[in-house]
Amino acid sequence: MGGRSVFYRICCSCCGEDEPEEKTPIISETLQYFAQEAERRRSEQTNLWSEPHDTSHTERDDDRELYNMLQKRSRTRRGSQGYRRLSFDINAVRQERRDVLGKWKIILENLGFLTESDMLLNVTSVTDYRNMRHAPQAKKLLDLLSQESSLFDNKMPAERYIFVLDRLITLDAAEDFVQKAKSYYPPDLSPERRADRQDSGAVLIKKTNEMSSATDEELEEVDEDALLKSLE
Repeated sequence: MGGRSVFYRICCSCCGEDEPEEKTPIISETLQYFAQEAERRRSEQTNLWSEPHDTSHTERDDDRELYNMLQKRSRTRRGSQGYRRLSFDINAVRQERRDVLGKWKIILENLGFLTESDMLLNVTSVTDYRNMRHAPQAKKLLDLLSQESSLFDNKMPAERYIFVLDRLITLDAAEDFVQKAKSYYPPDLSPERRADRQDSGAVLIKKTNEMSSATDEELEEVDEDALLKSLE
């Protein structure tokens, strides 16, 4: 028995010496990179709204307002009254943007882009104006939508939608989009007509609430951290 025990100890010792050293698999670093990239793009989708290339958030008043509130909240004690007030204001700005994005998503889905709508609407800081194929026509259509629809609630349209319209022109769907936008969201509606339209279009408007699986609180925390880290 004693000899057998010695034999097993020797074998186990030899096997242990042959085991290679543990190394960090390259695949984990790749996955981490893509996770960080996805977080950065998600942050930009929420915070870089009007001018996608403007990482300084200074070219448009609404982008600068949101960025300043995010910075101020990052310096405020979490859970304090000031923090909660800033969170409320930040969410209000983001909700306005989600409402506009929701209108575009509804129209795209009704044009048949059920699975492609998110891709068509995705615009980040790496989206390059030089890659646009129909920039003048897209700008003209954006101005038309601003004047003849309520997609932007009588506010200056976000520049990001030029890219979306450029893609739709390439797909030969831009004119149809404009017509549906004018039909679903006509301009200068009275309160009475707006209420009637909301009742008749309840099915369409309901889809707006399905745009994101993340909660508002998750968006506030994750997007703020990702945005501020990217600008350090």
